[in-house]
Formats: sequence, C-alpha cells, structure tokens
Amino acid sequence: MSGPVLLTGAAGRIGTVLRGGLPERGWAVRSLDVVPIVDTRPGEEQVVADVTDLAAVLDAVSGAAAVVHLAGVCGESTWAAVSHANIEGTYCVLEAARRAGVPRVVLASSNHATGFTPRPAEGLLREEDAPPRPDTYYGVSKVAAEALGSLYADRYGLDVVCLRIGSAFPEPTTTRQLATWLSPGDQVSLVDAALRAPAPGFAVVWGVSANTRNWWDLTTARALGYDPADDAEVFADALVEVHGEPDPTDPVHARVGGEYTTAEFDADRFETRTALLPEAAPGSGADG
Repeated sequence: MSGPVLLTGAAGRIGTVLRGGLPERGWAVRSLDVVPIVDTRPGEEQVVADVTDLAAVLDAVSGAAAVVHLAGVCGESTWAAVSHANIEGTYCVLEAARRAGVPRVVLASSNHATGFTPRPAEGLLREEDAPPRPDTYYGVSKVAAEALGSLYADRYGLDVVCLRIGSAFPEPTTTRQLATWLSPGDQVSLVDAALRAPAPGFAVVWGVSANTRNWWDLTTARALGYDPADDAEVFADALVEVHGEPDPTDPVHARVGGEYTTAEFDADRFETRTALLPEAAPGSGADG
C-alpha cells in the first residue's frame, strides 16, 4: 500500500502510542483529531477535523493507503454523545474511505461489544463464541461499528478489521486487567498486523497481549500476523498484594465487560450523573 495511514483520534491515548510506533514499522501517518496535536513527529501530517463531518473526513482520507479509526467518545456517556460521535463517526469514516477508494479500514471495537458474555469456565473465548451482547451505550456503539464494517466489507469490498480492544494502558492497574491488558508495544503490533494482513475481508479479533491469565483466544489475531510480546503477569504480584486474587463469582471477573456490567453503569443512573457534568469530549481511549 502506498500513501499515509489516516489515524483518527490521534491525540488520544492509543492514538499517541500509534503515532510513535507506526512510523517505526514503516508507515507514514496523517493524524486527525478535533484538537491540534502539539507534538507532531517529523513527517507527520495533521488534520484538525471532526469525524462526524463527512466532507472533512473525505478530504482527510484522500490519498491515504488505509484508515485506523479510533476517534469517538471513550467509555460510557449519554446516548446523544455516544451515538453521534461513535456511530455517526464510524459511518463517516467508512463512507469516506469508500468514496475515496481507500481499500482498508481498521476499526477500534471493544470487549464491551460483548460485555455481558460470561467468561468460559474452561478454555479461552473465541470471537465466534462471543456474539454481540453489549454492556452499555458505549458497547452498543461498538456493535454498530462492527455491523457497519461488515456492511462495507460485503457490499463495497473494503477490507475491514475490527479490534475488540481489552485494556490499553501503559500497565495494568487492576487484577481484571491481568487478563485484559493490551500493552503499548502490542497495540502497535496489532494495528500493524491489521494493516498488513493480505486480503482479510471482514475480521473481528480480540485485542489483548499474551497474558498468562487471558480470557480470550488469540488464534484469529495471530492468523493476521499479530505476534504479542508482553504478558501482564509481571505485574501480578504487586496487584494481588493490594487487591487480592480475583473472585471468579464477582461480576467484574465473571463477565467479559467487567465493571461495565455492574449497576454503576446502568444507563438511567449514568444519564443522571453525567447530566451534571460537561458533555464528554470525543477522543481515543483505552477501554477497560
């Protein structure tokens, strides 16, 4: 593929990691966010635009080799905020790619698209064993993103790879994340594999590191060329000392979506709580 990779949500946590890591893998990057990026790298292009502005995204994607779409509301928020930024934004990115003839889009999906799925009692969870079962409005938006990706792959022939990201942080901060962690280095490796895999068509893959306590089967991601290098277990002793060993009967550890499946994230309670706060700003986040 020739041309830069358009990276939406480039100012966010994962976007910042990819802006540093993708060029090291040979990719030129064109960064898009609603805010200016103050620490641009040598050769990095920058576009300030909203992904829900189809005309602006169409301009931004012109001449790109592929799109990595991270932009949107990160985590749970109001339906108005999540549906606009995450669903409308994903539509605009896919439609702009189609119109511009860009052949591949990598979409940031989430474990929360299937958050109410129980963890298996034995073995690892394959993608086909975890159909849509969202835990929040945020999770619904990721189900919609996967559905839009499937439509654009089947109807228009785009290659669309959806990454069901676990917990993308510099290091795990909870005992749940000993299973769900996606390290910064593996974030780069996973996206690089999704960009390079020959003719993936439509694919949904788990996005986690090679964690000893993994819940998820990485066979499909490895088939794309993903070779995770990190394991959250190096942080286990310190986290277990503080929090204790995970209780498999606790919903936080018994369901894929963890905390997002608890009453704290009930839509009515969340709408009431966030009504008192400024509206969530679009960005690119890390799930949980």
